[in-house]
Amino acid sequence: MPIHDLSELVQRAKERGRCTVAVAAAEDEDVLISLYHAMQEGFVAPLLVGDSEKIATSARHAGISTGEMEVLDNREGAAVSAQIAVAKVREGRASMLMKGHVGTADLLKAVLDKEKGLNTGGLLSHVAFFQTPYYHKVFGLTDAAMNIAPDLEGKRQILLNAVELCHRIGITNPKVAVAAAVEKVNQKMEATLHAAALKEMNRNGELPGCVVDGPFAIDIAFNRESALLKGIDGEVAGNADLILSPDIEAGNMFYKALNFLGGAVSAALVTGTTVPIVLTSRSDSDRSKLLSLALGAVIR
Repeated sequence: MPIHDLSELVQRAKERGRCTVAVAAAEDEDVLISLYHAMQEGFVAPLLVGDSEKIATSARHAGISTGEMEVLDNREGAAVSAQIAVAKVREGRASMLMKGHVGTADLLKAVLDKEKGLNTGGLLSHVAFFQTPYYHKVFGLTDAAMNIAPDLEGKRQILLNAVELCHRIGITNPKVAVAAAVEKVNQKMEATLHAAALKEMNRNGELPGCVVDGPFAIDIAFNRESALLKGIDGEVAGNADLILSPDIEAGNMFYKALNFLGGAVSAALVTGTTVPIVLTSRSDSDRSKLLSLALGAVIR
């Protein structure tokens, strides 16, 4: 069944049972708060990796207890904590990874290690799902955080990652809008050329499990009346399940605009690895962080 409300992720996570999440450099108040709430909901067992004294201090400042959380003490720095957390996932001690107070570059270095990492050999990408009062259903956005300026093949892999994630939360044949600034192919606008190529790939079976259309400006993707006014029809226009951003700049701005101006809540993961990775922003709400953990717990 498809997700109609992001809060359903919490219930689905509970139904799957408690899972262990390894937290790289857990000396972070916001991360500890989200883990505490997820633990209270009953679907997460945190495995905290980092300086135990700093973790305890952060927990006190946050007003929570880590008494029921397992702590692996490491005082050799955040990069080493990331390596330990990844190792625990590889050992089967945890089925999900979460970024704590560690740089994204250090975390990804541990994740992408050819011998000791979690890479599947494909492209890592970021997928976020949103719920906003201004749209009639939950929808996804990719990639707002990982790939800076993907080429056509990169976008194909990003889309495959996102479509697989859609399937796993019940969106069986997602309608994909390939975003650009205009709806007509323009040789001077690479995003429109990529959109046309991805649409053709979908028709040829190279992008299965979804319906791809574009190039679409955002109003066309989300508003049927706007689409019809511009003479655009089809099952994606005004009814998109997934937005493929042209680059990280457009995706990141849209992500933050939705959260800060669009009244949205979100749940986001890094995909393309052997386990889900929760990589939240400090500016994400507590609710969005909880929902991201729930999303990871559902698809693990």
